[in-house]
Amino acid sequence: MRNRLKKLREDLGLTQEQLGELVGVSRQAINAIETEKFEPSIWLAYDIAKVFNSRIEDIFLFEESERKSRSQQRRGVV
Repeated sequence: MRNRLKKLREDLGLTQEQLGELVGVSRQAINAIETEKFEPSIWLAYDIAKVFNSRIEDIFLFEESERKSRSQQRRGVV
């Protein structure tokens, strides 16, 4: 899933480690989310959104994702 996390984090002057501490995960987890190697749980996405005083969908861009949703995968949507 695409996201704007790195830009928002840098705009606030936070390091990956600082953001991780604010939301209770490691620097490596923040890096994996930023590089789209890991999709956060809804609870982690919510905590991240709170840090930026934003909505989850303003940070995580579902419509731009090339990955199929689980329901699409089950239905065989191409």
